[in-house]
Amino acid sequence: MKLNHVNLTVTDVAAAKHFLQTYFGLKIGGERGEAFAALFDDDGLVLTLMKSAEVHYPKTFHIGFIQESEEKVNEMHRRLTKDGFEATAPKRAHGWTFYVKAPGGFTVEVLA
Repeated sequence: MKLNHVNLTVTDVAAAKHFLQTYFGLKIGGERGEAFAALFDDDGLVLTLMKSAEVHYPKTFHIGFIQESEEKVNEMHRRLTKDGFEATAPKRAHGWTFYVKAPGGFTVEVLA
């Protein structure tokens, strides 16, 4: 058994969808205007985005994308910060990791 479906409430479905497609390779599976999008990966994940005027996640809430190497984590960090996203510097914690604020009001961890 594995967790394979997550729903995120976001303030901007289009921006969150674009972010997840561009940086993490998720593919669009369906949309309902600006209020809903379903994204998929190659391993069975279904990530849905639902629009809300306000988003209030707990401070430590995040979703994560595991990379195959520390160099891939570093590449992702360079790419995201070059494109203007607010990301912590990679550091050794429970792996080689950093966090980035995603459009729409949630946080993403990138780690190896």
